[in-house]
Amino acid sequence: MSVRLNKYLADKKLASRREADRLISEGKVLVNGKKAVLGQQITEDDIVRLAPDATKPRTYLAYYKGVGIITHSPSSGETDIVTRLKKDYGLTGLFPVGRLDKASEGLLIITDDGLITGPLLDTGNDNEKEYEVTVDKPVTIGLLKQLARGVNIEGYKTKPALAVPKGRNVFRLVLTEGKKHQIRRMCAALGWQVENLKRVRIVNIELGKLKPNQYRKIAGKELKDFLKALGMV
Repeated sequence: MSVRLNKYLADKKLASRREADRLISEGKVLVNGKKAVLGQQITEDDIVRLAPDATKPRTYLAYYKGVGIITHSPSSGETDIVTRLKKDYGLTGLFPVGRLDKASEGLLIITDDGLITGPLLDTGNDNEKEYEVTVDKPVTIGLLKQLARGVNIEGYKTKPALAVPKGRNVFRLVLTEGKKHQIRRMCAALGWQVENLKRVRIVNIELGKLKPNQYRKIAGKELKDFLKALGMV
């Protein structure tokens, strides 16, 4: 049985399909010792190798997005993360994985590795994201139990979650899915209005002591554990 070479490379997590096509075009993919061509089919008997310079070290950053900053596709007069990183730190070629709405703040993963996007955002992988939520009314155990069991929002019942009180009007919420404005909609369904929403963890990556518009590199064991959780290593 044969498979397209770019799909093979993507399945092996060596490159995205787009990146695979670029590497093939640049002559950096060898099949049985010969340069591959775009659209090439291979079988399990073929030997595929990448040129030594085919892949470059990837960058992974933990970034604190402040309130008012746009994650993607800013309108006129708005500031997005990519522009902010270039202007303030001279960082280019990077992008945020996933979204955090304009009125929210907290942790985003910034990278140039397109291969982590699917595994990180796929709700079927049950990747944890933890939030600190401040609401306008007292937090009660009964309402937190409703959050934990799942809340009906516009015909959809959210997945079970972990909800822990942290103060009179503050609680921590751990989700394994990411519907649009999900936490705000869940809270609204229970009679709360969200006053502040901050993401403090994605899988094993924590916001820690970062301030708005600050970042730190993800490396070493922290990076290895992160990629392992995504099934990348």
